[in-house]
Amino acid sequence: MGRVLTIANQKGGVGKTTTAVSLAAGCALGGQKTLLVDLDPQCNATSAVGCAPVERHPLVDARPIREAVQPTEIEHLEVLPGSQSFRDVDALATAADTESMRVAEHLAASLSVYDMVLVDCPPSLGGLTRTALATSDEVLMPIQCEYFAMEGLTQMIEVIRQVMSTDNARLEFGGILLTMYESELELTREIDREVREFFGDVVFTTVVPRDVALAEAPSHGVPIMNYAPRSQGARAYIELCLEVLDRV
Repeated sequence: MGRVLTIANQKGGVGKTTTAVSLAAGCALGGQKTLLVDLDPQCNATSAVGCAPVERHPLVDARPIREAVQPTEIEHLEVLPGSQSFRDVDALATAADTESMRVAEHLAASLSVYDMVLVDCPPSLGGLTRTALATSDEVLMPIQCEYFAMEGLTQMIEVIRQVMSTDNARLEFGGILLTMYESELELTREIDREVREFFGDVVFTTVVPRDVALAEAPSHGVPIMNYAPRSQGARAYIELCLEVLDRV
């Protein structure tokens, strides 16, 4: 079985889905058989690779997950699409611990054919995120370079520790990614220093700049590497992908 990496942060608007989609595309372009799993009820990861949400979420449907996976236009990249069904979202988000573990096992049983699995979570610390963490080998946290970044980081780390101690002993902290980086701003440089001083090598060397191309790509249903391959955002995510693949 390949690596299962969850992209998580309880704050919205930090580049979480962009990171999940871009990393998945980068791994696929590098020849890795890759699956992008959309657990966010907004289904943005699904539409960002040119696919449509489904009526019933595959994780609460009785049929095998393999039958629900959809191909994308990118070679080696497939997606397990999300669902906007309130019933399914509520079932996943409010599941008891035993039910959450059953869902996690159902997902894990279908991942052995992939080299890389990227899971996009909703911006919360609830059941969907815990289910993803219970299935994963690693968790990657994108954080925006803003005043409240450290506060949110602390809350997320506590949830990760809880999952490590109760649901998934193999889960590791895969890394922290600084996003929407504006080097000319003193606040950005200050957050960068504080995060690196506190977490050290856990923080990725790569930073993702604020780039309008990253915001435009999802509306075209393609990852940044396809939409604007020479953009700063594409270059940053290719460098991040290389870092992730090196951290084995």
